[in-house]
Amino acid sequence: MAATTTPMLEVDDLRVRFATPAGTITAVDGVSLTLGERESIAIVGESGSGKSVFARTLINLLAGNGTRTGTIKIGGRDIDELSTAERKHFFGVQAAMVFQDPMTSLNPVKRIGAQLTEAMRYHLKMGKEEANDRAVGLLRQVHIPSPEKRMRQYPHELSGGMRQRVVIAMALACEPRLLIADEPTTALDVTVQKAILDLLDDLRAERNMSLILITHDLGVAEGRADRIGVMYAGRLMELATAKDLFADMRHPYTQALLRSIPSTDMASHTRLHPIPGRPPDLLNPPQGCAFAARCRHAQPECVDIKPNLLESSGDHWYACHFPVGTSEGRAALERNETAGVTAAGLPLDEAAEEFV
Repeated sequence: MAATTTPMLEVDDLRVRFATPAGTITAVDGVSLTLGERESIAIVGESGSGKSVFARTLINLLAGNGTRTGTIKIGGRDIDELSTAERKHFFGVQAAMVFQDPMTSLNPVKRIGAQLTEAMRYHLKMGKEEANDRAVGLLRQVHIPSPEKRMRQYPHELSGGMRQRVVIAMALACEPRLLIADEPTTALDVTVQKAILDLLDDLRAERNMSLILITHDLGVAEGRADRIGVMYAGRLMELATAKDLFADMRHPYTQALLRSIPSTDMASHTRLHPIPGRPPDLLNPPQGCAFAARCRHAQPECVDIKPNLLESSGDHWYACHFPVGTSEGRAALERNETAGVTAAGLPLDEAAEEFV
């Protein structure tokens, strides 16, 4: 899957498994993608789809019970070939991450200034005064008022939006070429969410960074990313430019995600369309398509055979036997509507469509 720019990130057949007392869970299942320099990609999916595990694996933050296979290259460097000394100053410098919850990302008993300067003094060997000056500049760059005052404060003295800006400043401290933002607007009000997303857009343009935005909301991804990857049960179900995805989405899961989002164009009291059922048990994954049990297009092939991620046109990829908008997909849906049930047993009456 070639991006249109020089690769900043290359991931090939990435698989992440966790050993648990109940058995082995495959959290990321064969993900491959390429991200160009200065390009942005949004990884979208429900909670538990593997988005955050994928992001953390990229920067070598894998839990002790986890194992990884596959190749990850950042800036052309295979991270498995880094020496121990190189690894210490690679993550956080070449690639950095903005974590989901700023209250758990920040140390509650250390001042903001100490937390901001720590990485610069360790990775960039800056003196205390130089690091302090740079930290104040970073706080000013992420639009925090009175940055000198904030340097002396503790995390609990700041608002949620300001704490998230501090976390962004910390991620930017060593000028990474790749920034990963994992649900950076969680628990923030809508106005602050927009401000944080606008800030990430501006910083990416100013610093010529590549950006991976992890989110569960297709609405957030729209207009914020050059490309969008849709994950489900650890697999990429669809990958396309943002324009192509919304104009010509092919995977039923992508369509179901979009239909479940409220829109300002909807009339008052319009019913939403939640996705029926629940994600599969990853301890006992289905033999075929992971979405088959919840999919209105599902046929016997979907239950028995796992679809590969295939390119339809240009840089639009999807993993579906009966894609939306194709003659095969329409025929499959018509057969199920006539039968009133899919091959995976999903009822197609009105109650199933509005299942909560």
